[in-house]
Amino acid sequence: MMRSLYSGVAGLKTHQTKMDVIGNNIANVNTTAFKSSSVTFADLMSQTTQSASGANATTGVGGVNARQIGLGVKSGAINVNITSQGSAQSTGNPFDIMITGDNFFVVSDGLANYFTRDGSFYVDGVGNLCMTSTGYNVMGWGVDPTTEDIKMDTVQALRIMSAENLTYPPEATTRGTVSGILDKNDTDINSEDGKSLNLNIYDALGYEYTARFNLKSTDVDGEFSVELVKLLDAKGNEVPIDGAGDLFGGPTTVKDETEVVFNNNAYTWNLTSTDKQLLDNTGNVLIDFNTLVIPATDDATQAALDDAYDILAAAYGFEGNTEDFLNLYLNTDPTDPDQKTTMSDLIAAIKTTAIAADGSVTAGSYSLINPDGDTELGKSGSYSFTTTGRSLTGGILKFDTDTGLFESINGSTKGDTTLALSKIIANTVDNTSNYEDIALNWSGISMFNNNGTSTLTATYGDNDGLGTGRKLGDMIGVSIQRDGRIYASYDNGMTKLLGQIATANFPNASGLEKHGDNLYQSTMNSGTFDGIGVDVTASGGYMSTGVLEMSNVDLSSEFTEMITTQRGFQANSRIITVSDTLLEELTNLKR
Repeated sequence: MMRSLYSGVAGLKTHQTKMDVIGNNIANVNTTAFKSSSVTFADLMSQTTQSASGANATTGVGGVNARQIGLGVKSGAINVNITSQGSAQSTGNPFDIMITGDNFFVVSDGLANYFTRDGSFYVDGVGNLCMTSTGYNVMGWGVDPTTEDIKMDTVQALRIMSAENLTYPPEATTRGTVSGILDKNDTDINSEDGKSLNLNIYDALGYEYTARFNLKSTDVDGEFSVELVKLLDAKGNEVPIDGAGDLFGGPTTVKDETEVVFNNNAYTWNLTSTDKQLLDNTGNVLIDFNTLVIPATDDATQAALDDAYDILAAAYGFEGNTEDFLNLYLNTDPTDPDQKTTMSDLIAAIKTTAIAADGSVTAGSYSLINPDGDTELGKSGSYSFTTTGRSLTGGILKFDTDTGLFESINGSTKGDTTLALSKIIANTVDNTSNYEDIALNWSGISMFNNNGTSTLTATYGDNDGLGTGRKLGDMIGVSIQRDGRIYASYDNGMTKLLGQIATANFPNASGLEKHGDNLYQSTMNSGTFDGIGVDVTASGGYMSTGVLEMSNVDLSSEFTEMITTQRGFQANSRIITVSDTLLEELTNLKR
């Protein structure tokens, strides 16, 4: 039988194999991250009819080459063009990821790790990042709870939507910054109520509050009083505070610009051992202190006490400003300038003062001073209360009058003060442990001319954005960085590192074995996976989100290969037909 017949058959089979590879390439032209293959041919074997001989130096005859007849062709190798990057296809899906470089994603079916360039991922029902096609878990590294950074250890499934990751915990505000211009000609600064300044803060549970300060002019140029007057919750309800002097380490005396004398001939005090009354000049009782409960024990008695305070404040020119009136403090003994008390304490003293038969006050009680300086309490009469200052729950803000720059706040040249919320929350219903002391910095303000307009603002946090505090945050998005790190963003402005996608790199990626579903397995010739993986950027690669790697099949090349394969197949078929014709002529010799 002619050897050419078998050579033709071998050629047909080999070209069919090449056509199979080409067909598979073309079929996967739109398969995500598919890597095309190519076939190389090798001659099958050769029959030696005469071996080669060497030259004969004696006779001078040259050597003769061997005579060999080839017996066909075979597939030498089928190579996967695995290192050729496919084009990028934009999808807009943040969980579609493309690797630029030679690395592979690591995925697992729970038993074994596989490798893929297909970055079409999604988040399953329990929050794991998985392959869209197979549901296999995408593997990566978790976050070290101590350092809050990636811990590169044995790869694990990336659960990015766990319950603990869906929210970001709240945090109490611990720092604040005041900035802007305080114009000493501002009408608000020079008013009785002062200039309001609001600072929004958070407690440890994430509830938002507004601390309201008032800034007022004093009788000293370049000095202003700062008082904490209210603490409001998010609904505008006032949170009771007590001992607000702790704001700056204790109450501070600020002398009024004009001395206020409480002496009104239209009102009369009736202070006896049995009567404690404020009368008008016709004898009508305006306030009967005997009927008041000081301090109030319930809402009803508090309402009655508040009404009495309003009447008393109006009697001495503070109508509509009862709180300011009650915060005034008085010198109740002209012989001792340090003997001072607030008006509210004085009212309580009036109610509880024991008066002897001769009208004198027992030791330890307060005395009222009449215009003549008489320290005895008469059974009735008109008394004057002379103020020597204002009782503040804050401190003194000072500026350099030459430069207008900040000088100090209650003695601190650095501008630091402390809002001691944990000490001044008076409402026992509130858990004061939820409040943190807030370090306020006032050094960012200046006293410049701004056409009578102050531009003071207070913001939580320092100039570096630390200590702002925050509410409870709900996850609003997930982003994946170029190095595969996954971050969650929350509606409270925070971000959190959730993990990092690991990758695998092989010395001979072409040695990987296809597993189907766009997956590969390592082999002895590809190199092994150490179970940990590498950062994709370590070898110069990176990840892109919202895009997928397309197939690297080149249709123009495949169609060209298909033409040459077809012609090769046709030529080999002609070998068989011609050999058959020769055999036919041979058999015809018998005729």
